[in-house]
Amino acid sequence: MAEVVRDAGRRYGTHPLYVTEDGGVLSYSQLDTGSDRLAAGLGRRGIGVGDVVALLLPSGPHYALCYAALAKLGAITAGVNERLSPPERGACVSVASPRLVIGTPALLDGIDPASKADTEFVALELSSPVGDDDALGGLAPLAAADADVPALDPDPDRPVAIVFTSGTTGMPKGAVFAGRQLDAISEVDGGRRWGGGGTSISSTPFAHLGTMTKLPQVLRAGGTSYVMAKWSAAAALELVERRRITTIGGIPTQVALMLRHERFTATDVSSVGLVALGGGPSTASLVREARAGFGAPVVVRYTCTEAGVGVGTMPDDPDEDAEETVGRARHGVELTVRDEAGGPLAGGEVGEVCLRSAATMTGYWRDPGATAAVFTADGAVRTGDLGYLDDRGRLHLSGRAKEMYVRGGYNVFPLEVESVLEGHPQVAHVAVAPRADPVMGEIGVAVVVARHGHDAPTLEALRDFAGAQLAAHKLPEAVVVVHELPRTAMEKVDRRALAEIAAGPPHERFSPSTAR
Repeated sequence: MAEVVRDAGRRYGTHPLYVTEDGGVLSYSQLDTGSDRLAAGLGRRGIGVGDVVALLLPSGPHYALCYAALAKLGAITAGVNERLSPPERGACVSVASPRLVIGTPALLDGIDPASKADTEFVALELSSPVGDDDALGGLAPLAAADADVPALDPDPDRPVAIVFTSGTTGMPKGAVFAGRQLDAISEVDGGRRWGGGGTSISSTPFAHLGTMTKLPQVLRAGGTSYVMAKWSAAAALELVERRRITTIGGIPTQVALMLRHERFTATDVSSVGLVALGGGPSTASLVREARAGFGAPVVVRYTCTEAGVGVGTMPDDPDEDAEETVGRARHGVELTVRDEAGGPLAGGEVGEVCLRSAATMTGYWRDPGATAAVFTADGAVRTGDLGYLDDRGRLHLSGRAKEMYVRGGYNVFPLEVESVLEGHPQVAHVAVAPRADPVMGEIGVAVVVARHGHDAPTLEALRDFAGAQLAAHKLPEAVVVVHELPRTAMEKVDRRALAEIAAGPPHERFSPSTAR
């Protein structure tokens, strides 16, 4: 990655890489020269090849500067999601066992340095934005006055990044990526070509897969990202119009909120040339709504942290591909659906989705047991997702294996039910969770957010709407109306919190004895 940072600095010079809401601008050349000064300063602190440094920094230029500097030293960056709670951030630091932690006082709050005797903590105030006068902003105390960085011996297997998984249960696990895997991701995403970048909005944490493993390709593209510290549909729409954003990329929830915002129809979105949905399931109704609303092609992407890259659709694919599937294996990716013993299943049979490519992680940081469990015998990643392949090689997702429930002896996948219910005109968002039932064992509860300006749909209305597309045992038998769905730090539905909501009193209850 270090060479890509240098090459991008030479190619794109003063062209903006990141622009922040407070007026800060980090250019490509500033990323290169600023990270040189940081690398020199960190090197004099003793940071070098193989050392782990945890970043507890807000997403934006400061984070990118530190990440680039550490790559130039051959050190390993462990990015900690700023949206996690203090105990969760502390758990990530414990797993990483870093030599150094760089963070802001706010993000370091709640983490006891005394409990990590072998780790140095550096707290920095980052109130000053990066900019032309001082590319380092509040990072200056870590930097050297010169930019004397020793050259690194090439080693594609040297670890570069630790990316923590975004699960909602248990201790975090750190997926390790080396230089060769970042190169493989760049090859899949853009053929390792230079240029072609436009303007986009950056609203997901930099500690996530999107920056930690894709920064080299972002730099090659040469575009400009407008960083939003706190995302909102209104602010995102304003950016689209004012900055002439060319690519809308984000989780489906964000795109849905933009489309359904009261200001959407008055916003000029004519600059948008592509909408990319990933990080969560996209329903057919949302894909159609996004295509019509933005007047642009819509692509969907699917992978997991450990796999690096996975499956997707292309802008020129038939509309039905993005509406009904998550597409085909991307270039260089081996996609299989397997049974519990790891054997391949025939097309149309539901099993666990497995992915293998040159981009697949090396393993979990210092966790050989978990590493062995997540890989198949032939080196594919077990995603934990269920799905099937059709006769055109397209992947249809059924949902998470652990989210499936059994009603009266029949398996029900919440994702399948949610995809249908979200097409109801009164539904903005919906998630389905099981509730224990003395007769059926488990029943489905629809937790619903009503569309703006609409009353919440009744249970009868939801069942009537979905009954034409789903078997009777898949239909919800209770409904709970909420103002918003519970979400994790990565804006995915928090299934643990959802189960608690579903276990509470329903607004309406259907009697299973009268099921069709």
